[in-house]
Amino acid sequence: MLKPLEDRVIIAVKDEEEQTVGGIVLASNAKQKPQTGKVVAVGTGTLTSDGKRIPLDIKENDEVIYDKYAGSEVEYEGQQYLVLHAKDIMAIVE
Repeated sequence: MLKPLEDRVIIAVKDEEEQTVGGIVLASNAKQKPQTGKVVAVGTGTLTSDGKRIPLDIKENDEVIYDKYAGSEVEYEGQQYLVLHAKDIMAIVE
């Protein structure tokens, strides 16, 4: 399994729908980059200058909304993930 370092988070990105509400099928280049996903792993948190660790507010299995062009896409064991800094996560969906 992948384990993110410090303030990084690994997200399984949700696939976007290929049709609009009206049923129109979108071409692949017309789709927007997804901005929601499920957190699959969380780093240990940020290390302060005095050596204290500040844990992240995000936990595994949280559904989150993140900045549109944040992070780096990686493939691990045939699965696509996004690795990003916790600061790039805008909200947790409850």
